[in-house]
Amino acid sequence: MSHSDANREFMARALALAERGLYTTTPNPRVGCVIVKDGTIAGTGWHEAAGRPHAEINAIEEAGTKARGATMYVTLEPCSHHGRTPPCADAVIKAGIAGVVAAMPDPNPVVCGNGFARMSGAGIEVAHGLMQEEARELNIGYVMRMEQGRPWVRMKVAASLDGRTALANGKSQWITGEAARRDGHHFRARACALLTGIGTVMDDDPRLDVRQVETPRQPLKVLVDSRLEVPEGARLLAHGSVLVAAARADSTKAEALRARGVEVLMLPNPHGKVDLPELVRELGRRGMNEVHVEAGARLNGSLLREGCVDELLVYLAPSIVGDTGLGMFSLPEITDLAQKIPLSIREVSRVGEDIRVIARV
Repeated sequence: MSHSDANREFMARALALAERGLYTTTPNPRVGCVIVKDGTIAGTGWHEAAGRPHAEINAIEEAGTKARGATMYVTLEPCSHHGRTPPCADAVIKAGIAGVVAAMPDPNPVVCGNGFARMSGAGIEVAHGLMQEEARELNIGYVMRMEQGRPWVRMKVAASLDGRTALANGKSQWITGEAARRDGHHFRARACALLTGIGTVMDDDPRLDVRQVETPRQPLKVLVDSRLEVPEGARLLAHGSVLVAAARADSTKAEALRARGVEVLMLPNPHGKVDLPELVRELGRRGMNEVHVEAGARLNGSLLREGCVDELLVYLAPSIVGDTGLGMFSLPEITDLAQKIPLSIREVSRVGEDIRVIARV
């Protein structure tokens, strides 16, 4: 095995470790670490949750005295600042690590380049860029929040092959099969917040939680409800943390919701609707890395039109509903194909009997 092959193998192992934190590290990034001495793995670690030791610390602890003179493979630049835990760069220096290979710099402006500089200054050989694209994808929401101040917004749509998400009467359960629904819960579980609209609550009364995959935490539930029409018996209010974004004050209803522990946030735009870009930015300010949208055609269309969507997660069922069925996105009529919204298809795969398409806006 060549030196570069071995490097890739160790970094791939670190990325696989990082992925174990897929559902748990928010608002922190998912990070994995492998310490190698004389071509053999001496210690491994991954970051489990905010406030818990970082991946590097866990790997150093497992390697013990073998860390001295070893090479560390880590999916993200070791931190250089005091957060909830002390700086990892200092721990790497103290452990006597000889070389650090990082997949990517930390986009957090507090860290970016400082961790590398601190370790280099202590005589550690530092390199980065190995499997950077894979590391970036794993933390796409964290990167987006650090670089642009807002979360990565992924919109899930389940439809028939002719693009219908529900019958004319609003019934949509279930267009896709069980495997696709379970797969959708995996994407729910990795998100920091689940977002829906009042139309979906009125039609489907969803619980809007993670049920079909095991997860130690439930994402924040966010409801876009301009006129505060949500029924007090709505299932999504029954459990977990809920944020209702509204545009028109109804103090009696707002107080009733707040009495139930629901946060009500007034975010009106000039048209009397919820200011969606501002809502997305507010979720970023609250440390949300990934937001998962499951809504109806109207909110889907508004989010797309207002530039709030980064990725589409579309499940297509092998069935046809016909022209009377409801569409995926309620958008204004376009008169020229040059006005269409262009997408980049990232992946097409089978999930049970359905087809899953991942596309980026």
